[in-house]
Amino acid sequence: MTKYNTNLASEFYVLSVLYRMGHNASLTLGNKKSVDIIVIPGKGEPITIDVKGLAGKTSWPVDNVDFEKVDKNHFLIFVSYLDKITDPLVLPEVYIVPLNKLKPFVYISPKKDRKVLPLSRLRKDGSQYKDAWHLLK
Repeated sequence: MTKYNTNLASEFYVLSVLYRMGHNASLTLGNKKSVDIIVIPGKGEPITIDVKGLAGKTSWPVDNVDFEKVDKNHFLIFVSYLDKITDPLVLPEVYIVPLNKLKPFVYISPKKDRKVLPLSRLRKDGSQYKDAWHLLK
């Protein structure tokens, strides 16, 4: 399974959950984008979502995230298939993090000089964001 397929599977997984929650959501098109899904609420401002998919259990790259952007309605959803992406019976581990709360979880990898978000760090310090679908209401 390629990285692109992992991200696409993750975007559709999130979209499916949003529809199950009763949201009116749309997938955006493009390969290099910072908004993957737009949620149009009945009232209020739209919610934008950047979905990050991970087939394994390591880290999500977050180089394209603009940490200086102040947008209370922008969320990142991190989906990890825990090395079981080909098994449809295994549910992914999901974290829903508001953009303005993300920075403390990010790690700068010295080897590749990349910004990444380790799954282990979210598990340790971000448990309040695990399956936090309620943040999108």
